[in-house]
Amino acid sequence: MASFGSNPRSLTGRTPAYGFRFFVYAVVCVVLMFYDQRGGWLESVRGGLSAIAYPLQLAVNSPSAALRWTRSNFAERAQLDAENAALAAELRELKLKSLRFAALERENAQLRGLQATIPPILEKTLVGEVVSVELSMLRQRLLINRGSTNGVRKAQPVMTADGVLGQVLRVGPWSAEIILITDAEHALPVEVLRSGLRTIAVGVGESDRLSLPYVPLNSDIRVDDLLVTSGLGGVFPQGLPVATITTAKRDPAQPLAQIVATPVSHIDRDRHVLFAWFSPTHPAAAGPATVDAEQTVGTAAFQPQPAAGPTATAPPVSTSPVSPPPSPAATEPQQ
Repeated sequence: MASFGSNPRSLTGRTPAYGFRFFVYAVVCVVLMFYDQRGGWLESVRGGLSAIAYPLQLAVNSPSAALRWTRSNFAERAQLDAENAALAAELRELKLKSLRFAALERENAQLRGLQATIPPILEKTLVGEVVSVELSMLRQRLLINRGSTNGVRKAQPVMTADGVLGQVLRVGPWSAEIILITDAEHALPVEVLRSGLRTIAVGVGESDRLSLPYVPLNSDIRVDDLLVTSGLGGVFPQGLPVATITTAKRDPAQPLAQIVATPVSHIDRDRHVLFAWFSPTHPAAAGPATVDAEQTVGTAAFQPQPAAGPTATAPPVSTSPVSPPPSPAATEPQQ
């Protein structure tokens, strides 16, 4: 009598080999990635998946949100009074600065010979709350509870009360993914406020560091210099604070200086962000992008310009309501 399992026709022989199935799946994945890269036809699929995943992301982050809510409701009255007093003092200081900015803006308009008053550069803002944070060497991203239903669009600038934070990478119906300026795949055109030197600030995958890899040795850049947006690239207008230079090393054996900067935004601590809409007709508005704006989001697409030495010229930062105070030696902005 034949024992069980003695049948020479094994059941495992009826299924395709694992190697063949892996090959088929790999080919399908490569084809999908190719057509998505060329035509972006999976954007609608990503939007639908984002809408489905958003409630799950809220549920995952609900315990920490409930803990923060409980702590805030049991905060001491003295601490709240002190915070209110500090905020009131800060508000008064900001109002005084805004009045000074308006006066300087009118003076610049008269110097340029404009007939009409310059429109405000900031047309509209929208406050969003951070739902989840991903800060690693590979990805520096935030998930915000604002999406296309709120008017948020791809490649839109995102800021905090201190300065530039990043830009919108992907948009869902009720959420948006933000790529931070510290992401290793992000590059931002900047200029030194003091000297007007233009360069590129590149993320290195750390929330407190930016690298300036395209600065020649003889460039006029120092520690504590403030970096602001240069207005190039077609995304951010000119004059928004970005980072402060913390390290400036020059090795004669190297053709470029080793420059490290610290972002002015508290990327790892801020709980609220600001989506901004800027006026395209303002003199400090972002200049035309060298490549399509949507293609540059999340990639270091901004290529360095020819080396700019101390003799390189660049227009001074425009004094707009969202720009930092100009230096005493600020000259007339260019058109």
